[in-house]
Amino acid sequence: MSFSPAALAPTISLADGGLFPSVGLGFWKMPKPAAPRLVPEAIRAGYRHLDCACDYGNEAQAGEGIAAALKAGLCRREDLWVSSKLWNTYHEPQHVRAACERSLRDLRLDYLDLYLIHFPVALAYVPFDVRYPPEWIHDPQAASPAMKPINVPYAETWAAMEALHRAGLVKHIGVSNLNISMLRELLGTCSIRPTVHQIELHPYLSQPRQLRFCAQEKIAVTAFSPLGSPSYESIGMARPDENVLKDPVVTAIAAAHRKTPAQITLRWGVQRGCAVIPRTQTPARLAENLALFDFALTGTEMAAIDALDRRRRFNDPGHFGEVAFNTFFPIFD
Repeated sequence: MSFSPAALAPTISLADGGLFPSVGLGFWKMPKPAAPRLVPEAIRAGYRHLDCACDYGNEAQAGEGIAAALKAGLCRREDLWVSSKLWNTYHEPQHVRAACERSLRDLRLDYLDLYLIHFPVALAYVPFDVRYPPEWIHDPQAASPAMKPINVPYAETWAAMEALHRAGLVKHIGVSNLNISMLRELLGTCSIRPTVHQIELHPYLSQPRQLRFCAQEKIAVTAFSPLGSPSYESIGMARPDENVLKDPVVTAIAAAHRKTPAQITLRWGVQRGCAVIPRTQTPARLAENLALFDFALTGTEMAAIDALDRRRRFNDPGHFGEVAFNTFFPIFD
């Protein structure tokens, strides 16, 4: 199947007046050598939303691609939406600005469109010159390497995020991986409300209560891992039989629309009002993942995909923290 270049994705209106592109390119697990080439290709294909993070380890390479795209006149800086995320080791308020400035330097930008707190997980500080990105384990050379949690109230970290906004380093601030109780608590204490909540969301983890609560509070939702298990199979966090792209319900709907299962899954996400940030390194897939707006799923098809929900969370520190990092750290219970 061939795909013609897609138009720009529609935007989602944020409560503070921003316009958030509904389809973005995710950089989690993007190989460093691929990023400088991929950014200009994505922008040529119509992407204007790039989802980055300190922890992905490729912001410098993404920044190289952004700089090349801007120099080539593929778009203007103000046409791009670039997100990054505060890593767990920088939750103490005195480290928040330096972490943001490091991401800005790597991305070669003067400001971020969106800065998120990556996880509600505060870990002991690791200086940039010791290890960057610091990842999850505090001391990889220890006899039993593990995470090193510290006590930092989330509200204190959020206050430092608000300071970034006031300083003009970031246009919008948001959260990621919060349960509803934590989000409700933040809304009761913050001065600047989060504009975006980024959560794992796909047909096997449809999170209807999160969507309903965020809609009620006028918080936009970004679905990470919107295609479900493929990103997790290679690292042992998902089984091959958990692939929603092979689910008979999804493949039947794809055949009916003459679309791919990935397009059906992404269309389901945007039709629920979410932004989606699939990852790919393939030019044809770049176009395919944007080509979601020349068709719509029927109410019956949406309901059929909704019914696939298994409450299957692939990205759960309460599981992988213990398996991979010798630290039991549940956050969703």
